[in-house]
Amino acid sequence: MLQNIVAQISAFTILTLASQVNVVPIPVSGNVLSSHEISLDNRYPNENINEIFKDNILLNLAYSVGRVTKKEDINWAEIKTPFHYELRLESGETFAYHDDVLPQYFGRQIKTTNAHFNGIEGFRSSGYLYGDGVCHLASLMYWAAKDAGLETYAPTNHNFMVIPEIPREYGVSILSNPYIKGNDAMQNLYITNNKEKAVLFIFDYYNHKLKLSVTEEN
Repeated sequence: MLQNIVAQISAFTILTLASQVNVVPIPVSGNVLSSHEISLDNRYPNENINEIFKDNILLNLAYSVGRVTKKEDINWAEIKTPFHYELRLESGETFAYHDDVLPQYFGRQIKTTNAHFNGIEGFRSSGYLYGDGVCHLASLMYWAAKDAGLETYAPTNHNFMVIPEIPREYGVSILSNPYIKGNDAMQNLYITNNKEKAVLFIFDYYNHKLKLSVTEEN
């Protein structure tokens, strides 16, 4: 049995599903501009490290929609539950992956993932750095946004390491130190809605897969 929990948080809609068994993504409405899917069980060849990548991706999404606002909010059982999240960008509105942005984005109305991917915020480390895996989520968003025809800018490519299931040209390198502004603006992702209507980034997590669809409102 599936139990739906619907909550409105800012410009996001959250729908959480309570079972991993035979879960399918919820049909999307509007004009589908692009859609891509990756397996969260295929983020890294080592199973233990893969779980760290997977947890960081899911935690990043939880921060994005306000389910988590600080480390003390983290409930891993809930974060790993299947979900349906929607990020809405109005016409002309910009999404930046984190809040250290390039000068050309100063003064704009910007949405971010509300996180900096560090240990203080509860992100996990594989031994190299905290937040391993968030580049995979950013790359999925970049890929989907590019295919949807949105205005995109990813200054630093992730060509130093392959991101499974995502073409190399869409790899995005993400880094954020909240204590040194301007230092990481080049390791960010910028997406601006250049459509006349609002667009939705729709995230469905089901059966260990993450699907992202970009739709334009009718």
